Amino acid sequence: MLEDNWPGLFRNQLLDTLPVDKLIPFFSKNFGRPSKELYTVLGALLLQQAMDLSDEETVEQLAFNIQWHYALNLSEESDAAKYVCTKTLWTMRRIMIENNLDRTVLDSITGKLAKIFNVNTDKQRLDSVHICSNMRRIGRISIFSHTIHKFLINLKRHHNEQFEGISEELRRRYISPKALNAFALLKPSAAAKTLEIVSRDLLSLVDLFQSKPLIPEMSSYKLMKRIPAEQCEVSDASDETKITVKPSGEVGADSLQNPSDPDATYDGYKGQGYQVQVMETFTDTNNKKAKEQTLNLITHVSVEKACQSDACALMPAIADTQKERIAPCHSAGGCCLRRR
Repeated sequence: MLEDNWPGLFRNQLLDTLPVDKLIPFFSKNFGRPSKELYTVLGALLLQQAMDLSDEETVEQLAFNIQWHYALNLSEESDAAKYVCTKTLWTMRRIMIENNLDRTVLDSITGKLAKIFNVNTDKQRLDSVHICSNMRRIGRISIFSHTIHKFLINLKRHHNEQFEGISEELRRRYISPKALNAFALLKPSAAAKTLEIVSRDLLSLVDLFQSKPLIPEMSSYKLMKRIPAEQCEVSDASDETKITVKPSGEVGADSLQNPSDPDATYDGYKGQGYQVQVMETFTDTNNKKAKEQTLNLITHVSVEKACQSDACALMPAIADTQKERIAPCHSAGGCCLRRR
């Protein structure tokens, strides 16, 4: 039963294709605790995404589910073989994402599945999907104040002597959560004046620490430095730097939306977040039975900024699928392509 179902397919066809060799450079033989068997952890991460499981659910499935044991070729009955902690999953997932190894896994698995099931990749379609970021939507005043707050918290933690050099008035205005929440209680009539104040405070902090050692390399400082370039006009008239907040209509869609998610951008129709380009095979037959029996395979996935246009997505998608010899023969723009 296991051999003829998805565990048998995964064990016999996909497990050996997992690019564990790409993970080896991130571990040392002489430093740190022994790592888990890489095929097991990488396979568990793949099954987690396929089945939409939380880290806790993944740990449970790996420990007790015989289907997972068969799929991952785990014959040994021991905690060492069948148990991983959530921290291990998190660490391995971070390594994969930061080094684009998730794309390597997708490409290798997709190419293998296309061969196993003899998928016809001549016809493919491409479309974008908007993904909302798990963050609160905040206004411009909150973007400034929350970014300053984030910087001050990090500065106090790592460079307390530099933190003590900031004026007590400015620290009191942003450092405590209670003071930070006060910005959300402003009357509309006070918004413009408050926006000027927080913009000046932010620029003063940027100028104060730009020549200090180490601090300009802090991610929270880089966020502060990013905001004036996106939200303000800065001039060095006379001996004093002057900052003027841009009208909201002049702020770009790729500007910072929330310091808790610096990579998220804005789409005028769909809101804040990201967009994902997804290409899949399809059949245009009118035969209902044939359509039901046809396997549609996702061949390309690309995460982009929400503000990016779909117009430039086609050619990178085709180039990506050509690497695995699963490119379409005809693109949506009418350009004829042939597989190598």
